[in-house]
Amino acid sequence: MDDGGSLKLKTLVTSAWPYIHSLPHLGNMVGSILSADVFARYCRLKGEDIIMVSGSDEHGTPVEVESVRLGISPKELTDKNHAKLSGLLKDWGISFDNYTRTENPVHKEFVKKTLTEIYNNGYIFAQETEMLFCEKCSRFLPDRYVEGKCPYCGYEKARGDQCENCGRLLETTLLIEPYCAICKSTPVVKKTKHWYFDLPKLSEKIGDYLKNNEQLASSTRNFSISLINEGLKPRAITRDVSWGIQAPFPGAEDKRIYVWVEAVLGYVSATIEYFKNHGEPERWKEYWFDKETRTFYFIGKDNIPFHTIILPALLLASGESYNLPWNVSATEFLQFKGEKASKSQKVGIWIDEALELLPADYWRYFLMATRPETKDSNFSWELFIEKVNADLNDTFGNFVHRTLTFINSKFDSVIPESAALDSDAAKILKILEEKVESVAEEFEACRLQSAANTVVSISRIGNQYLNDKEPWNLIKVDRAKAASIFSVAAQLVKALAIVSAPLIPFAAEEMWKTLNLPGSVHEQKWDEAIKPLPPNHRIGKAKPLFRKIDDSPQELEEKLEKVRQK
Repeated sequence: MDDGGSLKLKTLVTSAWPYIHSLPHLGNMVGSILSADVFARYCRLKGEDIIMVSGSDEHGTPVEVESVRLGISPKELTDKNHAKLSGLLKDWGISFDNYTRTENPVHKEFVKKTLTEIYNNGYIFAQETEMLFCEKCSRFLPDRYVEGKCPYCGYEKARGDQCENCGRLLETTLLIEPYCAICKSTPVVKKTKHWYFDLPKLSEKIGDYLKNNEQLASSTRNFSISLINEGLKPRAITRDVSWGIQAPFPGAEDKRIYVWVEAVLGYVSATIEYFKNHGEPERWKEYWFDKETRTFYFIGKDNIPFHTIILPALLLASGESYNLPWNVSATEFLQFKGEKASKSQKVGIWIDEALELLPADYWRYFLMATRPETKDSNFSWELFIEKVNADLNDTFGNFVHRTLTFINSKFDSVIPESAALDSDAAKILKILEEKVESVAEEFEACRLQSAANTVVSISRIGNQYLNDKEPWNLIKVDRAKAASIFSVAAQLVKALAIVSAPLIPFAAEEMWKTLNLPGSVHEQKWDEAIKPLPPNHRIGKAKPLFRKIDDSPQELEEKLEKVRQK
């Protein structure tokens, strides 16, 4: 849409809130934060009225378990990790409009208010129940305080609230051969009182939402509908822990809210906080109640039930006419050496370690170009080196550099005026137009892996065009024809700067500056990609955008180990 006062399309982009008991690894990054950022950057280029929100998930058992292990308070742990992660996200080029935290007063107040409304609407009830209790640690064992075998798929390390292998929601007492995650002893069963969210009451409404939402990937919709068909059960939303948001229900003063209930409500509270901080305290409602607004959630597949069932149920039960998720883009897992990432086992690469080895754009491109969209993928140094060297350096970077350096040296850094375009040039510009449109369609559909590969294909076409035409030879006999070829090639470089900006924002900005075009590439509009460069336009001196990785996989592994030993 144009900027001429017309109503812009409103889009809210979110990513799953990272647990702040430690920093994210590459698998966490590709599934949520980075995918959300790439999509949000695309939406901004399309001129949409978009905000992107998320934050550090400070509450719940992962933080408590880690703080117990470290011998510090949960608040000490989350303060330190939130500050560190916020800085790292900037280094990765992540463009949140509001990256907040669940200790924020706006979030706590909103969660209490919403849960009180849900309670008053008759969707929350209290009940005495049996829970696992560790006599050695003298505490009840909710969620990640307990591990055991999944009763559904037999996975050996299922946690008390969910099996990461099959994705089923669990209760701790369902686990087979459970043990305390802190001391490894076998717990006993003990009675306690908890407050439950009456999910069965909402089954029909959630089912209708899922069946009628055509945006959801069929795998996400079918998995979610299968959970409803199996029969939803009331879900305990309070916990016997000391760290978290105090439950607002009468008689529940010593209970805390289950982390996944408050975390998904955080998408709303983060939007409220953003507009409150910008002096427009009521504008958040445009993103949550205007039915024309689209909401996108970028998550890993293990988080699907919380976004397709729990969140819609909470929003419906509140009695308010909230927008339900328009699209939930869930990735499969990125594994390392065929295993799940584990810091203690030194399996995986963490986002701080990655940046010590190579620039953010290398990682961003690799993770998007290999994004596990239909099946689990396995990280390997061999594939990483191949994608960076072949795609970024030899294809994309090579095309940009050879085009701009030739203009630097043979045309005194001025984009040559094109004579009448021959049929080959016209054909290249037509293909460019089609490719730019294809990339847009792939971004719109959240097919980010395809989008990354289509972007690189534009530079591949540019390289082939130069190789076929050999303008370095042609210039000796027909300068005007050589000028036309480089005029077209420069147009491809400009297009690449814009369409690659969501994926490799630092390199895209460098290209834009070298092209000597006004403003930032991130302030441009998408259709600027196919608009011709101004005649007689002077560019800056080109420098290589990327460098080849000369290290072997073994050498990179050794460098990673050195980073860890610092």
